[in-house]
Amino acid sequence: ACLDLGVPKAWLEDNIGRVVPGGFRLEVRDCQRMGISGSRVQVIVEKDDEARNYKQIKKLIKECDLPRQVKDLSLKVFSRLAQAEAAIHGCAVEEVHFHEIGGIDAIVDIIGSALALEWLKVEEVVASEIPLGKGFVTCAHGVLPVPAPATIELLRGVPLHGTQIESELVTPTGAAIVSSLAKGFGPMPRMKVDKVGYGVGGTELEDRPNLLRIMVGKREAIFYEDEIEIVETNIDDMNPEIFGFLMERLFEDGALDVAWIPVYMKKNRPGVMVQVLCETASRERIVERILSETTATGVRFHRAERKKLGRRTETVRTSLGEVRIKAISAPEGRVAVPEYEDCRRIARDKQ
Repeated sequence: ACLDLGVPKAWLEDNIGRVVPGGFRLEVRDCQRMGISGSRVQVIVEKDDEARNYKQIKKLIKECDLPRQVKDLSLKVFSRLAQAEAAIHGCAVEEVHFHEIGGIDAIVDIIGSALALEWLKVEEVVASEIPLGKGFVTCAHGVLPVPAPATIELLRGVPLHGTQIESELVTPTGAAIVSSLAKGFGPMPRMKVDKVGYGVGGTELEDRPNLLRIMVGKREAIFYEDEIEIVETNIDDMNPEIFGFLMERLFEDGALDVAWIPVYMKKNRPGVMVQVLCETASRERIVERILSETTATGVRFHRAERKKLGRRTETVRTSLGEVRIKAISAPEGRVAVPEYEDCRRIARDKQ
């Protein structure tokens, strides 16, 4: 769908080749589904593929010569895949073998998606509810029900609806990509559409066109509106040293923000309200983390609407080296704020 929007095939191949040099090529052709034209893209593997574990894939991405934001997003997608597979198969995350997912084709899909969003300068992704098929699919683990266990694990907390289609409409790779990219799921936001791209699936479906449609445009207002989850609990009987560790793990689980709020509880005991902001797709992991890592015996959560200024992460070259910035679209104009971690790194290096 992104290639249909104009992302150059040669540019994609050249950049993805920095991770898996000479291992693939993209074959792109115009195709139709129920009279709608789009781009059918296939990854042609040029040499024998191999199963890779998460540790190997992470090393490949970290060491490649790609923009930092592309690497960060690719690592986020693969991390979600590894956590889902580890949960299903009961093994360590670092040692998860992906089989098909660890092949060159999936590496191309994931890194290619991150590169395409960078080329299109997309600041925010919102997705519709996800339709799921039924039946069975054959993979490296044998015959599995549709949707596959990894797909459902990755889509926990995401709005879904079932169909009567006997086909795998969402693969684990697709589930990992959309759940990592989308800031929300539901109705299309108010926006002015500039262009539309269609990605054509390989299977002919009977009751609908097998297409992925991406609409790119600009929001009508400077303020972005979306919905997030707020997860909370009150704690008055836990060693305070644990809170620092808990915050680290919550951010690893996908928290957007974490706050400790002083409160007075029953019997006038001083306590802490744990408040976590997260996307819907991360809510269940956040809840499980709080209940497994703290003395809390329950949590409460609810959806909340919010308005925010548009922003994107960029990398700029300075006299002190590369620095990531938050480029914010404020009412008074564009505002650039340097990332604290990069400033800290430079301060240490220049002592």
